Amino acid sequence: MSVNELYTKFTRVWIPDQDEVWKAAEINKDYKEGEPVLHLQLEDGTTLEYQVGPKSSPLPFLRNPDILVGENDLTALSYLHEPAVLHNLRVRFLESNHIYTYCGIVLVAINPYEQLQIYGEEVITAYSGQNMGDMDPHIFAVAEEAYKQMARDERNQSIIVSGESGAGKTVSAKYAMRFFATVGGSSSDANVEEKVLASNPIMEAIGNAKTTRNDNSSRFGKYIQIVFSRHYHIIGANMRTYLLEKSRVVFQAEDERNYHIFYQLCASASLPEFEDLSLTSAEDFTYTSLGENIFIEGVNDAEDFLKTREAFSLLGVKESSQSSIFKVLASILHLGNVEIVAERDGESCRLLRSDVHLKHFCRLLGVELQQMEHWLCHRKLATASETYVKTMSCRQAVNARDALAKHIYARLFDWIVEHINKVLQTSSKQHSFIGVLDIYGFETFEVNSFEQFCINYANEKLQQQFNSHVFKLEQEEYMKEQIPWTLIDFYDNQPCIDLIEARLGILDLLDEECKVPKGTDQNWAQKLYKQNSSSAHFQKPRMSNISFIIIHFADKDPDMFQFGKTKIFFRAGQVAYLEKLRTDKFRSACIKIQKTVRGWLQRIRYHKIRRSAITLQRYGRGYLARRYAEFLRLNRAALICQKQYRMVREQRNFLRIRQAVVTIQAYTRGMFTRRIYWEFLLHHKAMIIQKNVRGWLQRQRFRRARAAAIIIQCGFRRLQAKKQLNQLKIEARSAERLKKLNTGMENKIMQLKRKMDEQSIEMKSQNEQLLTVNTSLGSEVTKLQKELDLIRGQQVEGGQVLSLQEQVERLQEELQEAQAERKRLLEEHSNEKMHLTQRLEELETENSLLKSEKEELNQRILQQSKTSAEETSSASQQSELDGERQRYQNLLKEFSRLEQRYDNLKEEMSLSKFHPSHQRNPSNQSSLESDSNYPSFSTSEVGDTEDSIQLVEEMGVEKAAMDISLFMKLQKRVRELETERKRLQVNLDKVEELAKHRSSEAKITSSEHETSDLAYNNLKRQELETENKKLKNDLNELRKTVAERASQNNSSNELQDSYNLLLSQLKSANEELDARREEVLILRTQIVSSAQLQESSQNTESEKESELNNSTEPMDKEEALQAYHGLCESKKLLEAQLQTQTRQHRDELEALHTQIELLKEDLEKKQDILNYMGSLSPDAKVEYSVQQEITRLTNDNLDLKEMVEKLEKNERKLKKQLRIYMKKVQELEATHAAAQNRNTKPELIRQVTVQRKEKDFEGMLEYNKEDEAQLIKTLITDIKPNSVSATVPCLPAYILFMCIRHADYMNDDQKVESLLTSTINAIKKALKRNNDDFEMMSFWLANSSRLLHCLKQYSGDETFMTQNTPKQNEHCLKNFDLAEYRQVLSDMCIQIYQQLIKVAEGNIQPMIVSAMLESESIPSLAGVKPMGYRNRSSSLDTDADGPTSYTLQTLIRQLSQFNSIMRDHGLDPEIVGQVVRQLFYNINAITLNNLLLRKDICSWSTGMQLRYNTSQLEEWLRANNLFQSKAAATLEPIIQAAQLLQVKKKTSQDAEAICSLCTALTTQQIVKILNLYTPLNEFEERVTVSFIRNIQNLLQERNDPPQLLVDTKQTFPVLFPYSPSALSLEMIHMPTSLGLDFLIRV
Repeated sequence: MSVNELYTKFTRVWIPDQDEVWKAAEINKDYKEGEPVLHLQLEDGTTLEYQVGPKSSPLPFLRNPDILVGENDLTALSYLHEPAVLHNLRVRFLESNHIYTYCGIVLVAINPYEQLQIYGEEVITAYSGQNMGDMDPHIFAVAEEAYKQMARDERNQSIIVSGESGAGKTVSAKYAMRFFATVGGSSSDANVEEKVLASNPIMEAIGNAKTTRNDNSSRFGKYIQIVFSRHYHIIGANMRTYLLEKSRVVFQAEDERNYHIFYQLCASASLPEFEDLSLTSAEDFTYTSLGENIFIEGVNDAEDFLKTREAFSLLGVKESSQSSIFKVLASILHLGNVEIVAERDGESCRLLRSDVHLKHFCRLLGVELQQMEHWLCHRKLATASETYVKTMSCRQAVNARDALAKHIYARLFDWIVEHINKVLQTSSKQHSFIGVLDIYGFETFEVNSFEQFCINYANEKLQQQFNSHVFKLEQEEYMKEQIPWTLIDFYDNQPCIDLIEARLGILDLLDEECKVPKGTDQNWAQKLYKQNSSSAHFQKPRMSNISFIIIHFADKDPDMFQFGKTKIFFRAGQVAYLEKLRTDKFRSACIKIQKTVRGWLQRIRYHKIRRSAITLQRYGRGYLARRYAEFLRLNRAALICQKQYRMVREQRNFLRIRQAVVTIQAYTRGMFTRRIYWEFLLHHKAMIIQKNVRGWLQRQRFRRARAAAIIIQCGFRRLQAKKQLNQLKIEARSAERLKKLNTGMENKIMQLKRKMDEQSIEMKSQNEQLLTVNTSLGSEVTKLQKELDLIRGQQVEGGQVLSLQEQVERLQEELQEAQAERKRLLEEHSNEKMHLTQRLEELETENSLLKSEKEELNQRILQQSKTSAEETSSASQQSELDGERQRYQNLLKEFSRLEQRYDNLKEEMSLSKFHPSHQRNPSNQSSLESDSNYPSFSTSEVGDTEDSIQLVEEMGVEKAAMDISLFMKLQKRVRELETERKRLQVNLDKVEELAKHRSSEAKITSSEHETSDLAYNNLKRQELETENKKLKNDLNELRKTVAERASQNNSSNELQDSYNLLLSQLKSANEELDARREEVLILRTQIVSSAQLQESSQNTESEKESELNNSTEPMDKEEALQAYHGLCESKKLLEAQLQTQTRQHRDELEALHTQIELLKEDLEKKQDILNYMGSLSPDAKVEYSVQQEITRLTNDNLDLKEMVEKLEKNERKLKKQLRIYMKKVQELEATHAAAQNRNTKPELIRQVTVQRKEKDFEGMLEYNKEDEAQLIKTLITDIKPNSVSATVPCLPAYILFMCIRHADYMNDDQKVESLLTSTINAIKKALKRNNDDFEMMSFWLANSSRLLHCLKQYSGDETFMTQNTPKQNEHCLKNFDLAEYRQVLSDMCIQIYQQLIKVAEGNIQPMIVSAMLESESIPSLAGVKPMGYRNRSSSLDTDADGPTSYTLQTLIRQLSQFNSIMRDHGLDPEIVGQVVRQLFYNINAITLNNLLLRKDICSWSTGMQLRYNTSQLEEWLRANNLFQSKAAATLEPIIQAAQLLQVKKKTSQDAEAICSLCTALTTQQIVKILNLYTPLNEFEERVTVSFIRNIQNLLQERNDPPQLLVDTKQTFPVLFPYSPSALSLEMIHMPTSLGLDFLIRV
């Protein structure tokens, strides 16, 4: 690339500026090589001629494209020079609020000088396990990189933290150690990580001080090695310190302080334990008041001293040792206040006798006062022959005093560091370590002390190491790509280092001058000038002869590029040049488009003006013509109006005169007519009176005659009836009479059967008609579908829709007619049975009921109005209760953690070898699917199921596999019969409920019908139960037969034939049994009804004999009455069949109506789409149709995926079953062959279960005290959840409670206490053994909560007995109150719940980020990636079989598995909802945290993807009836974050919409997402800084928490609602497979 190609028009550059250092400008004119001037335009619009020269003023630096500005890695910039780096850091720090930026493997940090909420536990969790380039730059990412490389490469790692003073090195090192302590926590309970962190406050107190640049500046170098075991857990640490600034103990510059520990000690001097130190304020001591400011804003020295003492205690420093440390520190302060007075000769000095500080110094250190006074003013000189004691001048004595203070502090510092290392030292074998070097800050002052010189020298050595390391890595990258490469001899700072440390260097000459008897600074400086004047890094100041200047930190970068094997290495600016070419291409294309569009717009404008002129002329001429036509029309209208007005006036006069004449005539004629009418009326009334009087007289005469005749007839008929009654009694006792009755009954039954056959034929014909109607309706639906397709093709509205509506109306009319006909039949039937008086009584009764209900409602309204105030106050109480519950559960969680720690310590004492607890085992759980539901709770059916299991176990898999299909068919038949029985029972309940609402007389008339119904249902139920028992007996017989034939026959074909024959016989027998059963039921019903009628007639004979006057019917009507009842029964059966057919017809009509409604809705949607597409532009139509097609294809794709997964799952299941059956067949053939060789007949051994006769079972289980261990072992220790999956849910809990009931019944308190204690301990041990098994956690959470509910339900407390049945109330505990054990069980349930949540979160946590943010659930967004962002290469080597990428369906399947496991175990739905809510909160927290820390996914496509994923989760909640569990509300933050990524972000209206939309996000989270938002392409704009500030101003009123990330460790308080069991204890059956034969049912 030449200069002419780079410095062209519109290219942007950086030019130096005195105020702003660098200023942006744009080239106005192409620059040609050799020109002296570069024409620029600044950002404010001013022009500038920039002078360019080959040497003095080179060409300015080029700017990076806007798409690269704000990159998180400086190496991604096209131009990596000073202004580009500074501008990128400025944009990230000021506009995006990012303090961290990568520069290759280096992390650049800018100190914000304030506390940021980006270092919490949730941030550590978010960065743990992530690659260095996947997340935003952070100190945790560097620490995670070091941790992973240590684990991957098994090589020690080091993190070097360097920078000038005040850059934040100490804080960064502290956060790195916190990350290691959290991620690599110790596997034991030694809490090594806590001790490592506890060393920080101690080292800050004794090694940090306030400087002019930093309030907490480290005045020493520190290198900490964090030691890890083979499993990469922290087992120890080691600390090394360098170059403690001892001079700060005795001297501080202005506005600086001594070490923090002195001020902390003085601030706490008033404490009782520090009275003997004789300390006062820090202002009173020389060593702490030289800086003239003893306070730091925002720092409380007394509180920091408490933290320092706590750290000492945590590290095991005894109170006596701490006291000694504080005494030494106090003695140093007192030593600084010792006053030394010069003598008159100037060569000697002395101390004041009354110096209090000297006395305190001697007392605290335990030295003699006189000796101290002497040696502070004298010194000892030792020669070869003798020793001299010389006096010191005042200056020399002060220096000696200060040297003593510095020496004491340095020795104390070294002792503390040594003690910390002893505490952190480990006896275990060290496997690897990570070192954290917190180097002292390099500074450059006008006058630098010797300590600062050493600090800068150390940083110079560090810079040399960094240069060599970086260039070495670069050269290895070139070699890896196999490109031509010559190892470059890069420039480094070795000459500068040689100047300091080489022979005759600065340090060497300093040592030499110190050894000279009277060496001075001047002599040393002159030697330096003479020896190093030729060095380029050494300079002599012009105005001084005792100082010198060292130039250091030089730097050069090579400029090379090459093509590699898998990468292209661009030269500096190559990417920007390519970007410039693309921009120029876009600019020329835009100019051409603008030219064409503007010409097209001008032509359109001309045509519009021309058409407008023609239109105006046409309208003007038409207006004139209309005005003339209007004039002619008005003249003609005036003539017509005059003519009509005169005609109407004359006509009205004529009509008024005519009406007056007619009115007079009418009144006259009416008067005469009314007179004649009144005469006729009076005559007619007289005739009516006469007629009524004569009729009444005749009726009275007739009634008297009829009464007399009736009395005579009654007397005669009474005599005849007595005779006939005696005769009937005699006949009734004879057998011939009974035969005659039965003969008549059989004839009637045959007649009824014939009628039923006729009615069945009629029913079949009706069914055929119904089928015909359904066929016609189906054809009509098909026709409608075709018409709908025709409408879609032609886009025609109107006729077809009207025809569809007419057909719908016609179908509705037919339905209404059918309903009306049915209603008419019901009304006729009811009118035959009821009378008007009965209806009146029912209405009166109903009226009274309504009045009573009205009064009750009024009372309820009054009561609700009274309790409304109480409900308002209960809300605050509920919130306080939730808070208390949360605190209690946190304490319980801490208690369980301590208890677990105690158990671990006990195990460590008993075990000799350590087994790590952090190892993850691969999950061996699988989703167990079963096609069978839970069996009913009847003892017979459950017992038969267990007998079948026992049979399989005893017979062996080979023999039991032969009749497994027959067993399944018979079992299915049993379930069908049980379902039929339940349905009949429901119908019976409905009949009884209907009978209760009838009046007294209606009850008398219908009692016979209800009795027959009851008899029918009872007989049918008995018949079903009998058949059930017969089927079970047949099943056992068939098993025996098949087993015998299996042992006798040698050929499998004969066995199969016999098996088929038996199956066909059974099928035919079942069909015949069904037909016979219905006939027998009808006959038995008739017989029972007739028997009941005969008994009722015999019971009333005595009454009839005593009251002959009340009997007016002859006895020969009994047979007619019986026939009538039979007809009623047949009528009821026919009515039931008719109602069934009507119901089926109604259901089919409703289904058709539903289908029609769906078709109409589909038609309306299609019509709306057509209307919407009609209003769109052609381009928008294409885009909209593409989106619709994408959505449809996406849904179809998902459906096909689900179908494929189901088919694959079924295929795997069938293959597995096939393999099992093949294995069974092979084993069976081998068994038959062996039996044939032995010529012995194997016996089928089967333990027959002897069924006891049912007796009253009180729901208790008795066991011996010595069997308690076996009971606990069987029910808790060795039980597997799948072993009781086919029984009653929570069966172990019920069995344990029944055992507790028996112990309570026997009043054995020791037995109760022992059983409950053993149960709780055994459950805890089982959970500890399976602490990562979700199925086991769910199983015992369900059983523990059920045992807790049983203890409440049967406690005898009335509050828990409201929903019990009378039988359950009889089973309540009699002797003991187990409230304390209920509390213990409740606490254990909470602990199990917390562990369950932990295990579930651990299973889904690796899936969340990949499933929610990285998986491509929407195929159309697969290729949409944000531009301008370049990921760093992963720190881990990933091959083709790299890390697993989870999809959303994987996450949903895992959630479904959790849900099915919990529901199969019988866990309460409320608890299941709470578990799902907690898991959804975890999904939301982890997803949102990753979104807030990753720039590459903050784009529009990610928002759309995320919204789709959350909608899928919501659909899953609805599908599993969990939407009411408040789990969907926890997803609101990520839903709003997805919407925030999708909405517009330009205007103030958009800002207001965002503020009203994102209510679940905090202000920091909203601003963070807006800062991270990355455009998908160059046509999409970034979010401007002004828009973000507008958002911040609108959200100022919010009181949001300060933290940025969501706390992933937060848990909602769990609540176990009381859920009593509807099961009665006496109905629970124990399967024999559990092996609890020692339990006795009581």
